[in-house]
Amino acid sequence: MLTEGEQYNPDVLSCIANLSSDEVFTPPEVADQMLDLLPDDLWFDKNATFLDPGCKSGVFPREIAKRLDVGLEDEIPDRQERLNHIFKNQLFAIAITELTALISRRSVYCSKSANGEYSVCEGFDDADGNIRFEPTGHTWNNNGRCEYCGASRGDYQRDDSLEAHAYELIHSEAPEAIFNMKFDVIISNPPYQLSDSGAFASASPIYHKFVEQAKKLNPRYLAMVIPARWYAGGKGLTQFRRSMLEDRRLRILHDYPIAADCFPGLRIAGGVCYFRWDNDDEGDCHVFTHKDGLISSDMERPLLENGADTFIRNNRAVSIFRKVALKHEEPFSNIVSARKPFGLPTDFLKKPQKYNKPQISDHYIDDGLKIYGTLNYKSVKKYVDANYPIDNGIEHIDNYKVFVSQVLDNGFDTTKERLKPFIGEPKDICTETFLCVGCYADKEKSENVVSYMNTKFFHFLMFLRKVSHHVTANVYSYVPLQDFNESWSDEKLYQKYGLTNDEIAAIEDSVMSLGS
Repeated sequence: MLTEGEQYNPDVLSCIANLSSDEVFTPPEVADQMLDLLPDDLWFDKNATFLDPGCKSGVFPREIAKRLDVGLEDEIPDRQERLNHIFKNQLFAIAITELTALISRRSVYCSKSANGEYSVCEGFDDADGNIRFEPTGHTWNNNGRCEYCGASRGDYQRDDSLEAHAYELIHSEAPEAIFNMKFDVIISNPPYQLSDSGAFASASPIYHKFVEQAKKLNPRYLAMVIPARWYAGGKGLTQFRRSMLEDRRLRILHDYPIAADCFPGLRIAGGVCYFRWDNDDEGDCHVFTHKDGLISSDMERPLLENGADTFIRNNRAVSIFRKVALKHEEPFSNIVSARKPFGLPTDFLKKPQKYNKPQISDHYIDDGLKIYGTLNYKSVKKYVDANYPIDNGIEHIDNYKVFVSQVLDNGFDTTKERLKPFIGEPKDICTETFLCVGCYADKEKSENVVSYMNTKFFHFLMFLRKVSHHVTANVYSYVPLQDFNESWSDEKLYQKYGLTNDEIAAIEDSVMSLGS
């Protein structure tokens, strides 16, 4: 609480609204946490150079300048001389738009012009200083996509009055020529994605291209804050995921499964992370997990576990994963169907005429088929005649099976998410809303499958692969397949895999109780 006479003066960079979910401003406290990852001796080195290649608010060069101003005080006692040296010789940035260039110069130089009357630096002859914005165009291929970033020509070919979002760093064959110098540190919060026609579902990630281009500049240290979905791959991220997980120079990783813990008020599927990459130092990575404003765990370990093809983001899960992997059992994903297990899309029940199919009934039909799906965001059951044309999954129709939603979304907090598998009887089918698990001649086996899927053990291992609201077959690839001639409980599973009390607690603490 402020005392009488005091005034609240918030940091203006903590008050700026995000441009979009694609271009997120970095809170000053997050920038400082990332700078804390760097060795302290950098702040006492007048020759150290720093680059932000995705500059939006200027928060990184501004916070770096504060540290250098203190660190170089003994070596350059005169403050104006010291500031001139820092801003002119040590700090560099590439703004992502003309607007962010102006914002950044104002926050870094305290003037919209680097050589303006009120600029804190007296060493510049031009208005841009070392914060550049060079309008760059996309290079379109025959498929109407940019060769560099994959942007759609229909969405991003614009006249000069509009931003093309052709970011300079990732549209350059020779990024080292932009400033024609070598940098000790590259640090940034780059743009995350490019959306086609404003549709988030069709957005293509581009943040990985900033990481890859930054590595080409061969800095001593690289630090970036990016979405965490690369842990398990995704659209255009498979090669990037592999290269990152196998890169032993990635030495520190701070993981935020809930993005709002890093960027208050922001929702990013799969969370975010920031990291430090050391060009001259290899070894295990120190992984920190954040929850509710605190570091909930930390551990030094390889980013890629034996038997895994994605990053196991839960530190407490590593020993459990290793014990399960030692048994070399087939994955549960082997019995989970692909999307559209019976060839029926999600909107089938709402618009059957769209697919030229016969009439669907709200009422039971003798010897007919029952269809599980969703209508107006609610689960429903509809009925069709027995000779209804089905394109896929014919072998499942006359057998028992298990249905489970392919969407699970409750803020990506595993303590608030739970699958709700249910038994599909003979003559039951489903739309794309659900996946089909297994094919069984008797009901008891399908009941045993449901008993397994309802365990916390099952959910815990499933969540190791889940980085979005979609729960497709590959999300179950770390879950071992069991013998479904018997039912399963957490107690049986804990005993089977020899879990310790601490490992059991890790599971019990991480997954919501059934019915809660």
